[in-house]
Amino acid sequence: MATQVILLERVEKLGNLGDVVSVKPGYARNYLLPQKKALRASKENIAYFEAQKASIEKANADKRQDAEKQAKKVDGTIVSLIRQASEAGQLFGSVSARDIAESVSETTKETIERSHVVMNTNFKTLGLFPVEIALHPEVKVSVTVNIARSDDEAKIQAKTGKAVIAQEEEAPAEEQAKAPEQDNKADMLEESALEAEKIAAEEQAVKDAEDAKKAEEKAAKKAAKAEAETAEEQAAEGEEAPAEEAEGEGSKEEKAE
Repeated sequence: MATQVILLERVEKLGNLGDVVSVKPGYARNYLLPQKKALRASKENIAYFEAQKASIEKANADKRQDAEKQAKKVDGTIVSLIRQASEAGQLFGSVSARDIAESVSETTKETIERSHVVMNTNFKTLGLFPVEIALHPEVKVSVTVNIARSDDEAKIQAKTGKAVIAQEEEAPAEEQAKAPEQDNKADMLEESALEAEKIAAEEQAVKDAEDAKKAEEKAAKKAAKAEAETAEEQAAEGEEAPAEEAEGEGSKEEKAE
């Protein structure tokens, strides 16, 4: 069942000061109420808020004005955090919101609370990371956290914009060691492919020649057969013609008698 609360300041994705909104009970109990960002929307609290609305709004405006002054000194700040890490850049530990708040406070001489640092999880690798600092619900700035193993590496990272890790240097050496072997394998594969292609082409040529020879022999046999059949037909016609002539002569002799 949802819980209704009155917001005492602007809350991201929820509402503005004075809005009555419905939230999950756990969100109200564990965050909004303890942080004094809201009051339960009971009749007594609604009446109290209406009576104190002007002073609450003025207090919020004063806080916003102070936050805007801080923002000018904090926005764009780059802070370096020196941590132990592996050659691949993995930290032996992590960098938390508290670490960042303390470092920004030390660098800017402004009071930055842990609650001002907006981050979902701790940082666990070397590198440069943009971090949002919410000085007020309506005033937010960005700082850059430079996590390095030494001041020298922090300077290099700030200049290059990326983490100094051994993997970038060692990987090419490993690849170079493997390169000759890989090249030899590639050459062998290419030669094998060319040889196989050559053999296949020769076999295809032999097959084509055999097929052509068979086709030629078949055509020759067919022509010889056709020629023989023609000769037989002509011979048969030659034998039939004298017989017809002899029969014709017999008829003439009968008529003469």
